[in-house]
Amino acid sequence: MLTFVGEGYTPAFIANYHRIAARLSAGEDIEIVSGPDDICAPLLQDPSAHCFSPGPARRDEAAAETIGRLLRITVGQGVRISPDERLLRRLRLRFAMEEFKSACEGCEWSEFCSDIAGGGFRGVRVAPN
Repeated sequence: MLTFVGEGYTPAFIANYHRIAARLSAGEDIEIVSGPDDICAPLLQDPSAHCFSPGPARRDEAAAETIGRLLRITVGQGVRISPDERLLRRLRLRFAMEEFKSACEGCEWSEFCSDIAGGGFRGVRVAPN
């Protein structure tokens, strides 16, 4: 979410993510779920979609722990987080400092996201700077 600039797995995935980015930028809360979420929805018809593999689940757990430490809360199913401008700035700063590295380990998009962070998050779709 912090680095989404309009690229992704499929055209349906990208279109869906644009809609979600617009909702989040308009102030909608993020609700933490267990397993595939609204972002994954366009991929879920494929039983071999990466959303069902253990890698994303491990990365989600690592991200929840990292964000929980930053926010001083337990991030788990049902928790709602408001992605306001202040929080997004704070999370992007921490992402750029590679504090989220364990949450990105093994992700095919990791280098791409690091490049976006290195470029000052230019072009991001969720509450652009």
